[in-house]
Amino acid sequence: MALTGRTALLAALGSLPVGLWAPDWTGLLAVNAPLAVACACDYALAAPVRRLRLTRSGDTSVRLGETADVTLTLTNPSRRPLRAALRDAWPPSSLPTATDTTTSRHDLTVPAGERRRVTTRLTPTRRGDHHPDRVTIRSYGPLRLVSRQGTHQVPWTVRVLPPFSSRKHLPSKLARLRELDGRTSLLTRGEGTEFDSLREYVPGDDTRSIDWRATARHSTVAVRTWRPERDRHLLLVLDTGRTSAGRVGDTPRLDAAMDAALLLAALAARAGDRVDLLAYDRRVRALVQGRSGRDTLPSLVDAMAALEPELIETDAHGLTTTALRTAPRISLVVLLTSLDTAPVEEGLLPVLPHLTRRHTVVVASVADPHIARMATSRGTPDAVHEAASAAQTQTERQRTADQLRRHGVTVVDATPDALPPALAGTYLSLKSTGRL
Repeated sequence: MALTGRTALLAALGSLPVGLWAPDWTGLLAVNAPLAVACACDYALAAPVRRLRLTRSGDTSVRLGETADVTLTLTNPSRRPLRAALRDAWPPSSLPTATDTTTSRHDLTVPAGERRRVTTRLTPTRRGDHHPDRVTIRSYGPLRLVSRQGTHQVPWTVRVLPPFSSRKHLPSKLARLRELDGRTSLLTRGEGTEFDSLREYVPGDDTRSIDWRATARHSTVAVRTWRPERDRHLLLVLDTGRTSAGRVGDTPRLDAAMDAALLLAALAARAGDRVDLLAYDRRVRALVQGRSGRDTLPSLVDAMAALEPELIETDAHGLTTTALRTAPRISLVVLLTSLDTAPVEEGLLPVLPHLTRRHTVVVASVADPHIARMATSRGTPDAVHEAASAAQTQTERQRTADQLRRHGVTVVDATPDALPPALAGTYLSLKSTGRL
């Protein structure tokens, strides 16, 4: 039995003449018989907590930054009405702010034999699986002098998915894809493209596309149209090692790389290509294979939700071996990793020929926009020193990118906001030139 603040105040006021020296509230109640009787009756009329039945329903997944509603259904099987204060405890990262508990606290009344629902609104600030801790219920008597308290474990899981903020670029990239597919007047031809159809020549067409045999059979000049090959294989490789934990602004590099990978995957799936995902540092953290069409993007998003950077050095040899095993046939391998000099020169460059010998390789890296701002700062000795440090960092980064290009790798180095459209543009460029 727990005394409420109201009970303590009444006990103190009613017992001042004889209870000034009482050691605790139990002593005060002992010399205040009417209040003790009232507390006993109030306790007897409070609904028991242990017998309550609780179940959950509601959202099981939500994108980072959006809200999720989880409903708790409480059934009171006893013969006494339940007057309660309820707290549905969730981790701080599940709430809008770490100190905000107002959304998880509820006051409710449940008549005997009935049920009531309360909803907790979550706004997670981290990706991954979020689980509730416990449900604490404090049941009061009709006079609210004393209370019964107990806890229940009611399991539930809300998976917080990557936000995929780069999806705003998808319409423009799909329009470019339709151009490559020959659905508009702009038709391209590449070494790896497929013949589509014949049409009448218009000024500006490439004369190499003229079909002379068809022209001889008709009264007009006929040109061939081409479309990029479909059913190509694309392997997205996320480096989840130490360098992916670095923050660019408020976002880890891994999250920015995921955003770029999702835009590319959505575009490639619309283009009819097969997309697989490999997340690796010293072991496989996530692997998605064999998805196609509409299943591709949901599968990738779900696999990325629980990924976190690992504070260990990436095993480049193991990454390359796993990538070759995952993509045994000719594929486009997109490695989202860092362009830091040491990891590339000591880890990636020695094993890179194993990949480039069989596959077309693209290395995409998240650049820090703060470095570019530092490079232009002037006016004070500290600013000049920052500019010099930033210029040195940019030079080393460019030198590392040049080393990769000499091995036949296409390098995409851009800030978090610019990386997704830049990587998608590189994919479309490879497709238009027949390299994919």
